[in-house]
Amino acid sequence: MKTRFGEYGGMYIPETLMNACLELSEAYEHFKNDAGFRGELEYLLNEYASRPSRLYYAGNMTESLKGAKIYLKREDLNHTGAHKINNAIGQVLLAKKMGKKRVIAETGAGQHGVATATAAALLGLECEVFMGRLDMERQALNVYRMELLGAKVHAVNEGTASLKDAVSETFREWTKRISDTHYVIGSVMGPHPFPTMVRDFQAVISAEIKDQILRREARLPDAVIACVGGGSNAIGAFYHFLEDRSVRLIGCEAAGRGIDSGDTAATIATGREGIFHGMKSIFCQDGRGQIAPVYSISAGLDYPGIGPEHAYLAKTGRAEYVPVTDEEAVRAFEYLSRTEGIIPAIESAHAVAYAMKLAPSMRRDQVIVVNISGRGDKDTAAIARYRGRNIYE
Repeated sequence: MKTRFGEYGGMYIPETLMNACLELSEAYEHFKNDAGFRGELEYLLNEYASRPSRLYYAGNMTESLKGAKIYLKREDLNHTGAHKINNAIGQVLLAKKMGKKRVIAETGAGQHGVATATAAALLGLECEVFMGRLDMERQALNVYRMELLGAKVHAVNEGTASLKDAVSETFREWTKRISDTHYVIGSVMGPHPFPTMVRDFQAVISAEIKDQILRREARLPDAVIACVGGGSNAIGAFYHFLEDRSVRLIGCEAAGRGIDSGDTAATIATGREGIFHGMKSIFCQDGRGQIAPVYSISAGLDYPGIGPEHAYLAKTGRAEYVPVTDEEAVRAFEYLSRTEGIIPAIESAHAVAYAMKLAPSMRRDQVIVVNISGRGDKDTAAIARYRGRNIYE
């Protein structure tokens, strides 16, 4: 298995974790080709997680924007309400096959924590989730959902008390109980084999898109658009189109209050190469090369780096990465809700926002697919506050 994507990726980890990552790499290499494992995973994805997810023709949005046809890949319809369940089931099932008794996870918006807690409950493993104190406050609903599913949720107060710090704390916890514990990383980040393994579990998204759009339109899409934090839903939506050069692959980063404001999480737009969280990639850094604080209205995109495969795709030009501000994302959140009756996650709304810009510049016979990575129930209170309304008054 390749450990890098061009110059990016690798295993920049302390000696205490090296054996755990090598054990995981060996186990994944074995089980990904094991018919029994693949059959069990497919069964759980289809019968439990409700795959395949729908590819919905957004007719109202298409007519409203007067441009390309727009299809929405409805990952929000998966069990637990996001794409995160694809990877969580895969990794927790793998952990069980490896003989692990406990899984730990980081989470930002809470959806990965919920998905991991769900998979752990289903497969009979203990589960503990680490979440920044700030994120716990703005995603209180998901904290309760994790606890309801039997997970113990730990507040992380260090640093900015957000996703970056939750990842760091989970890595520290893993070093304490390697023998019986697996760290279920939620995105295509971290040391090898995580970026490859998470991508493979999420690649079901693009496999389905390709099959569904060929049946609907008898052609490939002109563009596939997805939001990008660490980048798991995006690489899942892109992967099976990488060799199809006619398909534009567009990742939408969280620009926060603007890429020149200092309050941003747009890594490709503002970052540079570095090493952090076990990988070489692109990171937001200050003038001294330290990881910089980042900001987004979206807890799920509030991470100061991007997965190494995305860094590689950006450098080679195979994928484009564009910044989308909070205001643009909120407008898209409201627009899709009112136009199609679909309330997207605020993360996904970043992708919707760029589709709203792109579609009018394209011909009516062209096709865009937007990955709706999650549903927006968790975000309604935060968006109401952004608009000056406290819905719990």
